[in-house]
Amino acid sequence: MSGAQGALGLSLQAARPRWLWGAAAGLLLALGAVLGAWRWRRGAGRRRRFRLQRVGTVLKLYVYPVKSFRGLTVPQARVTLMGLQSGELRDRFWLVTKEDGHMVTARQEPRLVLISVGSEDGCLTLEAPEMKKVCVPVKLPRKNPVLNCRIFGLDIQGRDCGDEVAQWISTFLNSGPYRLVHFEPSMVPRKSKDIINLFRTTDEVAYPDCSPALIISEASMEDLNTRLEKKVKVENFRPNILVADCGAFEEDTWEDILIGDVELKGTVCCARCILTTVNPDTGVLDRKEPLETLKSYRLCDPSERHIYKSSPLFGKYFAVDKTGTIRVGDPVYKIIQE
Repeated sequence: MSGAQGALGLSLQAARPRWLWGAAAGLLLALGAVLGAWRWRRGAGRRRRFRLQRVGTVLKLYVYPVKSFRGLTVPQARVTLMGLQSGELRDRFWLVTKEDGHMVTARQEPRLVLISVGSEDGCLTLEAPEMKKVCVPVKLPRKNPVLNCRIFGLDIQGRDCGDEVAQWISTFLNSGPYRLVHFEPSMVPRKSKDIINLFRTTDEVAYPDCSPALIISEASMEDLNTRLEKKVKVENFRPNILVADCGAFEEDTWEDILIGDVELKGTVCCARCILTTVNPDTGVLDRKEPLETLKSYRLCDPSERHIYKSSPLFGKYFAVDKTGTIRVGDPVYKIIQE
């Protein structure tokens, strides 16, 4: 063997382990993608095996800091036991009320959907057509009174955000007088089970209707729009998570799902009301569509009328089993117990 051949042979021998390790690592990654659906987790005092079946992809994430105001589209969100969070803004932790504490939503004041929210230097910012931006501290002075509020007949507290923002909202709506309140961590949340009995006793919310998270699929939206003369937007339905790469209304069948490191538990479908007929771009209440079309083909099974009554179903509510972070582009997996 010549010196050059010997050197080449030595270099190949030296390179071979690196090549073999690289190939092995690639094989393991590929195998993990296929077999990584098998996992173990601890529950009820024993180890349970389950597999994951991919059912979709996160297309958009929405956080609605103030109930009925315009939502924020975010690239990622922290999922807490009480809903999504982006920075200092938590989903539906602010609420407009009458002076007696009763909630005010776009059902009563449709133009609430025109108020945009943001975050700036520790403040919640509000903007609306022909109004100057107003800022509200996320951490309110302790001197601000705590008000007793009512949401769908249930009591909950909120710290008053002050006269300036109250006047701002009342002026924009040309109505009121209204107040803005903020739910603080020391306050007692509402029990989802007190709203819909199918939730667990551990499921809690601040000012959402009943659930920490609402999921809708892109395919469900497309299916609905094929039946409407005038198309509607997903913003009509105010979901937290919009999912692509699945069939229409497939989300109705999901029970336990995994997104990122977050585990969610399906509870009930979302029974729709007149709020869905508020145009998110104009703040005009239609009162008919898309609600009437949904009623033509999305009513519940007769056996479930005690839950949903005559309301059509669109989207599904989820409770949070494991907190964490979700991102746009994350796969959505169905957790299947073995």
